[in-house]
Formats: sequence, C-alpha cells, structure tokens
Amino acid sequence: AAETHGVRPIPAKLPGMSAALLVAHSWLRWVVLLLGVLAVVRAVVGRSSGRRWQAGDAAPGLWYSRALDVQVLVGLLLYFGFSPLLTAAGQDFGRAMATPAIRFWLVEHLAGMLAALALGHVGTARVRKATTDAQRFGRAALFYGLSLLAVVLASPWPGLAYGRPLFRFF
Repeated sequence: AAETHGVRPIPAKLPGMSAALLVAHSWLRWVVLLLGVLAVVRAVVGRSSGRRWQAGDAAPGLWYSRALDVQVLVGLLLYFGFSPLLTAAGQDFGRAMATPAIRFWLVEHLAGMLAALALGHVGTARVRKATTDAQRFGRAALFYGLSLLAVVLASPWPGLAYGRPLFRFF
C-alpha cells in the first residue's frame, strides 16, 4: 500500500459503534447544510427587504448552531476513538501527513469544521448583541454564510480524493 504509506483506509463495513457514528455523521451533514442555507437565506432576505427583526428570525441561526454542535460532537467521537483510519494514522503521524487524502481527515476536515462551529457561535452572539435590525440581519448573513462556506469546503464530497458517498448506509 505505497499510496497510503502503510495507513489502512476505512473498510467498507465497520463494526458497531463506528458504523453507527459514520452513518449519523453522514446524515447529520444534510441537516446542518439545510439549516445553514435557511439561516443565511432568511438573513439575506431580511436585510435586503429592510424589514424589522422578529423573534422567529433568530431561530434558524440557533438551530444551525445546535446542529453544528451535534455534528462536531459526533465527528470528535469518530476522530478520537472510533475511526480506524485515524487510529491507524496516529500510529505513524508523519507518514500519514505525507498522504493528502489522509491529511484531509487528520487536519483539514477537523480544522474546517471547528472554524465553521466557531463562526456559527460567534454569529449567534453577534446577532444577539446587535442594536439595529439591519445589524442583526447583516451579522447573521455574514457569520452564518462564512460558517456554511467552511462546512461546504471541508466536506468530503464524492469525486474528491478523500470523497465519501452523499448518503451512507449501514
């Protein structure tokens, strides 16, 4: 396995908890993306229409941030104990980092998703502290938009060297 420098890839079928976490992580991606798009669209439409901020305008961003929390938690469980690929990569970190597809999982995916999480939560806090309706909508659009962009860029889309299926099943 010269291509992977001795680091074994994720097997097609994983036993027990690993498989369940991977399926959950795969499907939660769609919840995160849907809520992120909803939060951004609602903010952009609110800002461009000039309407007043209403109590319901905060909900999409809050749900997006919560979904990110759950998604990152599941991802961290995979990262720190249930992913055979990352467990094997940790045995020879230097060699694993020399392989772009494995480096994606070790560093880039994790960093991108943590950035998305931070941007989502900063956005929620900044929206809450805004003093005008235009500021609220603008901050929501900016921070949720940047967070959503980080999610999209750090996702393992099919066709990429590190790509995964759009929908994972047991």
